[in-house]
Amino acid sequence: MYDNLKAEMGKKGISIDAMARLLGVHRNTIQNKLEGESEFTIGQAEIISETMFPEFTIKYLFHRKEAA
Repeated sequence: MYDNLKAEMGKKGISIDAMARLLGVHRNTIQNKLEGESEFTIGQAEIISETMFPEFTIKYLFHRKEAA
């Protein structure tokens, strides 16, 4: 799960729909990625980071917390 990314989305009021529009994918695709069912590509991570969260590093935003 991408807890840091989800937390920063909440702080900025960025919705799953907004992120899906940015990447040109269905909202369910973003939901699955945020829940760790699939992964963001490096290109997607760069677009999200540069466009929505330029103040954070990709490493911070896309740190994956492993399931317990």
